[in-house]
This record gives sequence, structure tokens and C-alpha cells, in this order.
Amino acid sequence: MMDVDWIGAALSAARPQALAALTRAFRDLDAAEEALQEACLRALRTWPRNGPPRDAAAWLIMVGRNAAIDAVRRRRREAPLPDEDALSDRDDTEAVLAAELDESHYRDDILRLLFVCCHPELPAGQQVALALRIVSGLSVKEIARAFLTSETAMEQRITRAKRRVAAAAVPFEAPSAPERAERLAAVMATLYLVFNEGYAASGGEAHLRAPLCEEAIRLARLLLRLFPAEPEVMGLAALMLLQHARAAARLDADGAIVLLDDQDRGRWNRPMIAEGLALLDKAMRHRRPGPYQLQAAIAALHARAARPEDTDWTQIELVYGALERLQPSPVVTLNRAVAVSKTRGPLAALGLIEPLREKLAGYFYYHGLEGALLDRLGRRAEARVAFDRAIALAHSPAEAAHIRRHLDRLAAEAEALPGLPPDGAPSRDTA
Repeated sequence: MMDVDWIGAALSAARPQALAALTRAFRDLDAAEEALQEACLRALRTWPRNGPPRDAAAWLIMVGRNAAIDAVRRRRREAPLPDEDALSDRDDTEAVLAAELDESHYRDDILRLLFVCCHPELPAGQQVALALRIVSGLSVKEIARAFLTSETAMEQRITRAKRRVAAAAVPFEAPSAPERAERLAAVMATLYLVFNEGYAASGGEAHLRAPLCEEAIRLARLLLRLFPAEPEVMGLAALMLLQHARAAARLDADGAIVLLDDQDRGRWNRPMIAEGLALLDKAMRHRRPGPYQLQAAIAALHARAARPEDTDWTQIELVYGALERLQPSPVVTLNRAVAVSKTRGPLAALGLIEPLREKLAGYFYYHGLEGALLDRLGRRAEARVAFDRAIALAHSPAEAAHIRRHLDRLAAEAEALPGLPPDGAPSRDTA
């Protein structure tokens, strides 16, 4: 059987540019999505036979546009378009279309569509959810995970947003400078979530999701050209660069997760780190700190440490405290707890996260951290329960394997020390 995994990767990578261009052409989100879906179906039928097109986005735009026109013609009982083989031809037609579209023009349609989706007619939550679905092509499940909500609730939110855009007759034009400024916060939030979705990918899917990080960085650089004096845009770009600079060291040769302290820092992308640090320094000179700048400052403290033991965890805890005051969030508190565990020990960190249990009950990283802290305290039975909850919530095989290693180690230790109770306290026979 022919390996066609490359088709899925190519379609995912081309989707944002194609959908943005089709939306600009049709000025209707549903029509654009239907046209793109038809183009993707034709790609699945023809690409295995003909091979990949030179420009996947241009191919999808051409076929999607023609499919939509064909549907209109059928409804009007007009002549149909040429047959599928003609549409699927990879020769001069595609090259001509790519030239007509102007590559930079249709690729930058993505940023235009981001601002359209972040129209003030929509509530803030709907803005970001719609942009993630329409512009970035994330699944409803992925978006729901980013918002820590259910798939059903997120599906309803996105549907309401699309209906509201249609009812309000939102213009699919590039917004004016004042309108861009008004929508900037939602656009930045969207780019941040797109980056996080790519960054959180691990194991076998990491190479497929890395383009999300790269596209988010590219759009952040474009955004910086629109807002060259906005420190939070600088902070967002710096944060993405500093985080993505570690990509090559985050997985081992077998695709297993490598924790930050165990990463080969020689594999970190130093030019990317230098760019991120320069942007952060420039942002901080404005003396208007914001959430993205503070997160970038934390990433910078990790990037500047030549060895794990050189990491300034005290400063990281202080910056997380400032971030928590500026933008309270259970996830921020969870991250601060990691720094607290380094500076004040696992018991203090456990006390910090225990009040978050209900809010983060469905969050993989909460239970993973809880298990690690309990493990360090020698409370093995409780650690196993926490790790079991984490493994049930893992997003990828690599995350599940990482937790499985902890469980296997705890089981091995229990077998090796039969006189030691599960909680690690001395038994009456050995006290």
C-alpha cells in the first residue's frame, strides 16, 4: 500500500493560506470551507497518482474556487467545468495561477483573516475560537483542550460565532489601522494558542505539528511590522522564538520526551535565542510589562543558563508571581509551583497546587506535576494514583510513555523494597 502520510501533512500546511484566500474570494466562511473541503477530497484522489503539486496552497485555491463555481453553474444549469483530470493537471495551469495569486499576497491573507475573525461584533472567546478553527485549522478537540472546555461546548461556540459573522455582514476586507489596534489582543491570543498547539505536540506527531510553531512565528513577525513599537508584540515574538529554539532537543532518537534539565543545550538554536533575547530587551525598554513579555522573560532565564544548575529559579518564581498578579490563571499558578518546588521544596509546591485540583481535574500536566511532587516526598501510593490520572489524560503516546516510565519505576522500587510501605514511611519492623 502506498504511503500517503505526506498528503495529510501537505494539506494541513497549506490549509491556512488556501482557506484565507478562498474566504477573501467568496466573502463567506461556510462557502470557503466547503470549497476547501472539496479541494482536499480531490487532492486525496489525485495526488497519490500524480504526485504532489509544486505549490499545494495554489492548487487547493484553484481547485476549490473552480469547484465552487462549478456548483453555482450546476445550480444555474450552465455548462460544467472541465473534468477532474484537467483540474488535477500539474503543468502550466498551476504555475499561471500561482503567478496570478502572487505568493506573498495570498500567504499574507492569513493575517488579514485573523483580524476579520477578531471582529468586535464577536465576544472575545468566540473571536479566538473562530480564528483557531478557520485560520489555523485546529480541530474542535484541539481548541477545546486549549480552552480547558468540552468539545461540545466549543463546537457550539464556533457555530455561534460563524452565525454572528454572517448575520452582521462582517466585511472581509483588511481592517483600518484603528480597527487593527482594537483587535490586536485577540489576534495575539490566537497566535499564542496556535504556537502552543504545535509546541505541545510530541512523539510521532511532533514533526507534523512543528509547522504550526513556524507559522505562528512568521505571523508574529508580520504583526511586528504592523506594530513596530508595541512591546507586547515584541514579547510574543520573543516568547515563541525562545521556546521553539529548544525544539531539536525536546525529544530523543526514539521520540521520547526529554525534560528541560536533561536536554542537550548544545542542540538549542542559538541564532533563534539571540533574536528572541534582542526582541525581549527591546520590549522591556518600553517599561510597559505585559503577560507575553513576562513569559518571554522566564524563557530567557532558561535560555541564558549554560547548565541546568545555573538556572535562576528564584528569579523565575518572582516573575511567575508577577504574571500571576497581572493575569491570574490556574495554569500560571501550576507553572509557578514548579519554580517553588525548586526553591522551597516539593511540600510547598504541593500546597500551592492542591487548591487547583477541581479547576484542573482534566488537565494532564496538573496530575503529572502532582505525581512528581508526591514521588519526591516519598508518598508513593498517592504518586501512583496521580500518575494513573495523568496517563489517562495524555495527549500523545510520548506523554503517556513518559508517565509510564514513572509508574514502572515506582513498581520496581516497591518490589525491591518489600519492607517499605507504599507511602514511603518506615514500617514498624524497620523503624
